[in-house]
Amino acid sequence: MNSTPHVPFLDLITPHRQFEEDFVAIFRTALNRAGFIGGPMVEDFEREFANFAGTQHCIGVANGTDALRFALMAAGVRGGDLVITVPNTFIATTEAISQAGALPKFVDVDERTYNMDPAKLQQYLEQECQIDPADGRLHDRETSRPVTAVVPVHLYGQMADMDPILEQAQRYSLLVIEDACQAHGAEYFSKQEGRWRKAGSMGDAAAFSFYPGKNLGACGEAGAVTTNNSVLAKMVYMLRDHGQSQKYYHRLEGYNGRLDAIQAGILNAKLVHLPAWNQQRRLNANRYLDLFASLADSIVLPFEPSWSRAVYHIFVVRSQNRDLLRQQLESANIGTGIHYPIPLHLQDAYLHLSHQAGDFPVAEKACSEILSLPMYPQLSEEQQHTVASRMMECVQSTVPAVR
Repeated sequence: MNSTPHVPFLDLITPHRQFEEDFVAIFRTALNRAGFIGGPMVEDFEREFANFAGTQHCIGVANGTDALRFALMAAGVRGGDLVITVPNTFIATTEAISQAGALPKFVDVDERTYNMDPAKLQQYLEQECQIDPADGRLHDRETSRPVTAVVPVHLYGQMADMDPILEQAQRYSLLVIEDACQAHGAEYFSKQEGRWRKAGSMGDAAAFSFYPGKNLGACGEAGAVTTNNSVLAKMVYMLRDHGQSQKYYHRLEGYNGRLDAIQAGILNAKLVHLPAWNQQRRLNANRYLDLFASLADSIVLPFEPSWSRAVYHIFVVRSQNRDLLRQQLESANIGTGIHYPIPLHLQDAYLHLSHQAGDFPVAEKACSEILSLPMYPQLSEEQQHTVASRMMECVQSTVPAVR
């Protein structure tokens, strides 16, 4: 029998026990008001989260996929457009692009941060696109489709390198919609502005998910769009509520993508604790880095550039023997995950894009080696030492050097 104490990959029970009475009070408030959709609790959360993200507007929606889809549509993405993103992300990113009527176009990622590589973006825009004299817009040479937007994904709690991405977007009149679903509170130092900026505040709009396992998680599904564009915000308000400008007055066909009042109340109760929780994640990440320092020749540890303040939604290492390492850790009662094992361009859902293995080698290599370790604010120092000791045993017995 394995005597190692169990270290779960994610603990969603402990923090919710702490707030049980608060959540019951929120439920009672909703019952007493009979306000279950929209209303004061949603408005309060929207105001507070906009303030947290450093934006003028926040529009609560049903989930993160709706948030990205509505943001794209409200910003002006239309059927037949191309939207640039990365292949190593959850499929919700590309689902939102497709559901907005556009086609996803992939560029490869930076091998250290796993986020969009600005050099690869520039290469695609300069070498595979051209300005169409008929409409003055940028078009993809191969498909002749107009290129409309860029969706950088702030993966694992770290923002993409936004200054060069925004510079390229501005050069070619492209929209930038941030996928910030894993980056609540992450920051980026913009040399262009000489200041730190929050995830969700730099593009034309941004999408957040509040799926329960996120840094800020609901007790169910929830999402939000942030933006500084009041016209875009009004469009998202209508899209989430059947295209209504007011009750029964439909300016367009919309969707049923509203945020539940109870979820908004829960999110608002948790939001005040998010900065401390993010700081604890950073402390846990630094402890991991110290504990794994002797393994730096055997596994690839997370890289945080000087312009980044990551919030470590997920703590990811890389190993050439990832699957064996994961098996041994699981046998030692250490929970793990893989985010994500198959890049999107090789998924069956995107066979119609006609991609092949080797098209995006950095993303493909990362997806074959990444391993997610336990990471959450309530992770104790003792649990981290348990993870580290088991990792050392497993790595020393199985893992060749990785550079």
